[in-house]
Amino acid sequence: MLMMAILATITWQGLDSILRARDGSKAALDRTARLATVVVQWEQDLQALYETQAVPALHFDGRTVRMTRRAEAGVTLVAWSLRSGLWQRWVGPTTTRLADLQESWVSSQGLLGNEPGHLTLAEGASEWQIYFHRGGAWTNAQSTGDAAAPAAPGGVRGVAVEALPTAVRLVVTLEGKTLTRDIALGPAGGG
Repeated sequence: MLMMAILATITWQGLDSILRARDGSKAALDRTARLATVVVQWEQDLQALYETQAVPALHFDGRTVRMTRRAEAGVTLVAWSLRSGLWQRWVGPTTTRLADLQESWVSSQGLLGNEPGHLTLAEGASEWQIYFHRGGAWTNAQSTGDAAAPAAPGGVRGVAVEALPTAVRLVVTLEGKTLTRDIALGPAGGG
């Protein structure tokens, strides 16, 4: 009886270890699949950039990346941000009017992370940086880039409209691991 009890205990511990390893592998696989989906969305947003003279098509202020992108029924503003360990994406309403797009731009500067259209993409994000490829070199996205045509009257104040870079590099730290992703926008940017 004692031998059977010892064997049962050893078997139970072995089975428990196998189940824990399986659960850990499944969780890691789920995180990887979700991250792959997030990176695909990032790429799709960049590939759908749409230039207007009302707001920049692509802008990074150190905390939030704002993009104007084509949508099925017009143009929408998308904001990717990192705050309090959460990597988030917000999508503004689709519009066909420049004034509404400008209003979305201004609204995106006060996002708290709980507005309609907000989605938490990943937890455990500690830092990120965006680089633009211009003139054959990677530069910090917060550096002044190539000037574009003058902004239309009524453009967003304090935000210069710049020519799109040829590529965008995302560097984000998630759960202590760094992810780097380069996306080419093509010869004339994404537009």
